[in-house]
Amino acid sequence: MAIALRKPQEIEKLRAANKIVGGALELLQANTKVGVSLKELDAMAEEYIRSCGAKPSFKGLYGFPSAVCTSLNQVIIHGIPTDYKLQEGDIIGYDIGTELDGYFGDAAVTVGVGKITQEDEALIACAKETLYHAIQEIKEGMRFKELSLILEESIQSHGFVPLHNFCGHGIGKKPHEEPEIPNYLDGKNAKAGPKIKNGMVFCLEPMICQKDPTPVILDNKWDVVSADRLRGSHYEHTVAVVDGKAEILSLA
Repeated sequence: MAIALRKPQEIEKLRAANKIVGGALELLQANTKVGVSLKELDAMAEEYIRSCGAKPSFKGLYGFPSAVCTSLNQVIIHGIPTDYKLQEGDIIGYDIGTELDGYFGDAAVTVGVGKITQEDEALIACAKETLYHAIQEIKEGMRFKELSLILEESIQSHGFVPLHNFCGHGIGKKPHEEPEIPNYLDGKNAKAGPKIKNGMVFCLEPMICQKDPTPVILDNKWDVVSADRLRGSHYEHTVAVVDGKAEILSLA
């Protein structure tokens, strides 16, 4: 497994691509209102990304049709935008990728529409708090499997489970690079596998299920739900390892 080590000037190019992702996510959060359609939100984000001189990297990637993954309620990841209009009590996950000057950005958030239930608030908090906790724990020399275990233990401490068979990933001159970073320990030994080094850039993205971690892909070949069809949540940042710790690149 060859995990790229990025030079400082490359990290700055990745920061520039990711800053646009952060801005697009802020725009969508500000416009998450009852009555707005998923396609309207997608168009809004695409227009913003292009106005910044970047391209929406998800559009056409592996055949995905849109700029934004809009994952509504039971859909945990990879939701395709439709004409559905947001309603009070919905929760919606936005996942956005950009390409700028040959470098890629990627991040995600889940937000509520109007007043949501305490259960949904807890579901969203699990994804967000797990993400930031894991980022704080990253140190040069630790293994990626140790990071996966930290993610898993945090998710379980909130009373939820990580979605299986989908993971975080390296990012750089391609939207998905080595390594794969599951949100759970794959195998029994956290002290195995590659170590985290200065210059590595990767995406962490806790994907949260309530009870059943088994993924089911719906008929549109994209939307991923849990086998029990309960609501899920998703948060993501791109981070770079600089001076022995992780720095978030995907903030506006």
